[in-house]
Amino acid sequence: MAVNKIEGIIPVMITPFLESGEIDYAGMERLIEWYIANGSDALFAVCQSSEMQFLSVEERAALGKFVVKQAAGRVPVVVSGHISDDPYSQLEELTAAVDTGADGVVLVTNHLDPKNKGTETFRGNLQWLLDRLPKEVPLGLYECPAPYRRLLSDDELRFCIDSERFVMLKDVSCDLETVKRRVAISAGTPFAILNANAAIAFDAMKAGSRGFNGVFTNFHPDLYKWLYTSGTKHPELADEVATFLVLAALSEAFGYPVLAKMYHQRIGTFDSIKSRTITFDVRERFWALDAILDKVVAGTEAMRAKIAAL
Repeated sequence: MAVNKIEGIIPVMITPFLESGEIDYAGMERLIEWYIANGSDALFAVCQSSEMQFLSVEERAALGKFVVKQAAGRVPVVVSGHISDDPYSQLEELTAAVDTGADGVVLVTNHLDPKNKGTETFRGNLQWLLDRLPKEVPLGLYECPAPYRRLLSDDELRFCIDSERFVMLKDVSCDLETVKRRVAISAGTPFAILNANAAIAFDAMKAGSRGFNGVFTNFHPDLYKWLYTSGTKHPELADEVATFLVLAALSEAFGYPVLAKMYHQRIGTFDSIKSRTITFDVRERFWALDAILDKVVAGTEAMRAKIAAL
């Protein structure tokens, strides 16, 4: 199994849509270039931030292929699109993900145990898929919070690592001690624990998490990149940057992923903030949302200036 390292700063990609509701591929092309220009080490396409639950299998396949083609080997791309509970539907959508040519295909943990019955069910459903997916394709795991957050047990994690089929976990435990324990379990293997929670991002990096895979990589992946590569060399500024990143990430509650689309509309990445996940008017529901975004942007620029002045 040839493996490109899936580690570092890995944005969970949003999907721009046209006002007509179709995927905006011109906007997606500019978005991919923005991610790469801002320090992304890999890309995670067709994930929850991509609104994968609201894309058809055909759209998921086309979107994944587009990202792989546009990235053109400059950074690795992993693709999910794993949204079904029925095993045959899962096999169809994961096969479509394989066919994108991605560097890895990511399985969602809750769909391997839809009713939360436990390890026996998880392992049985996972093995059924492993027996049918091509062995040369590296796999990942994603503790996606929808429809429910299904965290891996230590034994389940060991089973996946020992299978030698998996190269990464998007860790959504949001708990530093869990991240530390998982890092210890995966020590000495190619398997990367990738924390996705901004509140513990810097601490998780120092504890051995091989990067960051959270939603605010859609605003300032370069700040997370600096924290990951240089934060320990500049501890005082790193603490300041890390604190800003935590506070900025709190605005996720105000209509994400539309909030991220508002940001990219501002900087000219694409034109529309249309979303299939958020169908209400975010500005009407979340008062002063533009003012919140102003502060996130201003804080981002201030942190960038401080880093540049080192």
